[in-house]
Amino acid sequence: QVQLVESGGGLVQAGGSLRLSCAASGRTFSSYVMGWFRQAPGKEREFVAVISWRGGTTYYADSVKGRFAISRDNAKNMVYLQMNSLKPEDTAVYYCAASDSAIATMRSVDGADYWGKGTLVTVSS
Repeated sequence: QVQLVESGGGLVQAGGSLRLSCAASGRTFSSYVMGWFRQAPGKEREFVAVISWRGGTTYYADSVKGRFAISRDNAKNMVYLQMNSLKPEDTAVYYCAASDSAIATMRSVDGADYWGKGTLVTVSS
């Protein structure tokens, strides 16, 4: 199993940047596909980005493509989400997730096996 703890959320103005971090416990971190999801008030949780075991493959939601970047450091058991050019519609609780399945399955909420508790990102206009 793996435990996930997110950090780095906060309040930022539109056009600004934030970097989210996710610390994972467990000795087999490098075997997990890692991803970020978000849930805005009154909306369902949605996929944001996913990265493969070694970091060589990434996928993004169309709404964040070109603005967000996911990365991982397997030596430190960390996953990151660099968010640039933030928009008010990016306001949400951001969740780190892990899966021991194929990367394609992590593009769906149902594909994640483990979840963090989330970190709130608020983008003001």
